[in-house]
Amino acid sequence: MKSLATQKEEINMIKGNFIDNLPKVYGIYTGGFIVFIILMAILEQMGVSAKAIGIAFVAFTVGIYALIGYLSRTMNTGAYYVAGRQVPTVFNGMATAADWMSGASFVAMAGGIYFKGYGYMALLVGWTGGYVLVASLLAPYLRKFGCYTVPDFVGTRYGGNAARLSAVLVLTVASFTYVTAQINATGTIASVALDIPFEIAVYVGLASILLCSMLGGMRAVTWTQVAQYIVLIIAYLLPVFWISNKMGAGFFPHLMLADEVARIAELEGQFGFVKNSAADLATVPKGLAGITKAHSEVNTTPWKFISLVICMMAGTASLPHVMMRYFTSPSVKSARRSVAWSLFFIFLLYSTAPMLATLSKLSLMDPTLATGIIGKPIAEVQQIDWYQNWNQAKLMYVSDFNGNGTLELNEFFMGGKAVVLATPEIAGLPYVISGLVAAGGMAAAMSTADGLVLAIANALSHDLYYKIIDPKAETAKRLIVARVLLVLIGFAGATIAAMKIQGILGSVIWAFDFAMSGLFFPLVLGVWWKRANAQGAVAGMLLGLAAGTWYLVHVRTGGAGFWGITQLTFGIVGSLVSLVSMVVVSLLTKAPDAKTQAMVDEVRIPSGKTVLGKQH
Repeated sequence: MKSLATQKEEINMIKGNFIDNLPKVYGIYTGGFIVFIILMAILEQMGVSAKAIGIAFVAFTVGIYALIGYLSRTMNTGAYYVAGRQVPTVFNGMATAADWMSGASFVAMAGGIYFKGYGYMALLVGWTGGYVLVASLLAPYLRKFGCYTVPDFVGTRYGGNAARLSAVLVLTVASFTYVTAQINATGTIASVALDIPFEIAVYVGLASILLCSMLGGMRAVTWTQVAQYIVLIIAYLLPVFWISNKMGAGFFPHLMLADEVARIAELEGQFGFVKNSAADLATVPKGLAGITKAHSEVNTTPWKFISLVICMMAGTASLPHVMMRYFTSPSVKSARRSVAWSLFFIFLLYSTAPMLATLSKLSLMDPTLATGIIGKPIAEVQQIDWYQNWNQAKLMYVSDFNGNGTLELNEFFMGGKAVVLATPEIAGLPYVISGLVAAGGMAAAMSTADGLVLAIANALSHDLYYKIIDPKAETAKRLIVARVLLVLIGFAGATIAAMKIQGILGSVIWAFDFAMSGLFFPLVLGVWWKRANAQGAVAGMLLGLAAGTWYLVHVRTGGAGFWGITQLTFGIVGSLVSLVSMVVVSLLTKAPDAKTQAMVDEVRIPSGKTVLGKQH
């Protein structure tokens, strides 16, 4: 029997006015945020310092997220793990988009295209295409199982604790790799906005993340992610449209992308690419890079491009925090619609990333623009305010390698993170826009980190502690365990992020490969192959993860790769081993019982009640 407090909570938060009035609630929130931006712009004109504005943006937005997290607190397991399965389609799409568009998407994607050319478009193609796999192969069917977590699905489909524990292991490895990248991004932005050391900023970012998720679980994360999406999309689109219009590329720059790329190609030919010597590069601060290849060039072989697309697609369809979002949908039908809305909201940012990279490079290179620095005296460049600011932040550097006193194309270096964060300042926009971008980057990194930390903690608390260790644990005890795990996992992620073992984008790609290696085929075959059994699933998950990890270590330690597979695409090796292992072992062992096979058949029917038939 539910307590009176629990019943009241459900009425107020799940079935009552809050859900019904979501458009009004978030409409007011959006209007209030725009008013806040205008207020910051007025304060800037009144002489308030840039540092104060940056702090205000971060503090205001994080404070709002924390307030939402507090108001969404719950002691109900259904609300904590799956937000009561009452999240409307459009808002679930927004929450999923925020969950998906991480610090890598917001901060690092444009930087990758800036330095590496359009070879990095493989990430955009793969991540977008992955949602086609999610919509067609997994999301509706996993929702019909009525589970709380991905390991919960694996344990239900295959039976036995071995399969469930194997899924927990793969989930933890993939999600933890991912979460360190997001805390890294959060720390980077907090460090710049608050003017504090990165090693301290990562823990500030962690505190912000925990404030949003600890008390309310998935319910709190859902409503904060909707709020975070609104902030991050405004923060990403507004500067691009503003810069484009200011540079004469039109208010809607996407239509002028080809012309701008052609202009960059012209300038690259004019300035020329000069290869720096090893001695010259040794003087450049670690982590900074220069323009060494053509912007429009796809700097990769066809196979490397295709293999990266494959890994990103399969990884997208395997990442647990993405799948969890569709467990919150009211029905199978709404889960499928949520995927479509997710794609739309993601498209708004992803279609803009190439334009941002292009405008950023053009603003630095074009001598006809007031912002152009290539060809100017180095001494003059070093006196520019924005250069001094970002040089102090260790994200920009210039050096006169040839001693002619003029800044050449190969003598300017920048961190990939600065492409997004510094471009508004470089373009001469009011500092309030830079503060807005910092807030957007924080929102992007926090929204994904929230989902990832929650995915790990929920898997460990629900699938390990509750399902295996203490099946009789009361609700209060289960949620205490989940919250303690949230803190421990977050602290561990922040500590590793502070070590700067890997860059943001590299860590994110690894996470996709880990998920692909161990989970892709056990999930897909779990829905589409009735003959798949527990022994096969365990073999597929463990051997796939082991093979992928071995190949990554092998290549990272200097070993020769094969098939043109790199450290960024090791998921192909892992997933192939997973597929072969799963199929062979399943065929060599006993087939699932008739009840399990009937359950799989039922799951493929898009309508009807959930297979589990009860909350757990």
